[in-house]
Amino acid sequence: MQLGFYFDQTRCVGCLTCAVACKDWYDIPAGPINWIHVKEIEKGRYPHLFLSYLFTACNHCENPPCVKVCPTEAIIKRESDGIVVVNSERCIGKKECGSKCLKVCPWNVPQFGLEENAKMQKCNLCMERLEQGQQTICVEACPMCALDVGPINDLREKYGDNVDAVGFTYSEKYKPSIVFKPRFHDDK
Repeated sequence: MQLGFYFDQTRCVGCLTCAVACKDWYDIPAGPINWIHVKEIEKGRYPHLFLSYLFTACNHCENPPCVKVCPTEAIIKRESDGIVVVNSERCIGKKECGSKCLKVCPWNVPQFGLEENAKMQKCNLCMERLEQGQQTICVEACPMCALDVGPINDLREKYGDNVDAVGFTYSEKYKPSIVFKPRFHDDK
């Protein structure tokens, strides 16, 4: 089984509730570290303006590049559910390894704090909540119901198998575990 995300780009209003809930749940201090990013995408010229948002967290790829480049095997992909997790005790930090995981991730997901030789951290798909039968904190917090998490095959059956969205570039090589309902801009 491979778990993944569904993101409805037509429903997201950029409120950042998902990102704030994640930071709060995991006691991530104020500052540059965010396991979830919501990117604002603006296009067009008046009167044909376009505004959309893109939710980004770890995509828990089917073939994650970060796992392959980690020199200490601190990043693993769990066989039971496909969640890509970091063992911070094994991570030697951004200075020691040169941030290889960040450099290879097409979506810039790995995060490093500002402290000397900070260790990598990222979304773990709230694996402890899922193991307790709860939903992820970002899905639970989203007031617009723009997010869902579950087995990727179930998400594709429920929402379709679209991997395109404004601002997102799918990688056939890594196969990110995400399905979108996109909001496309009608170029005028």
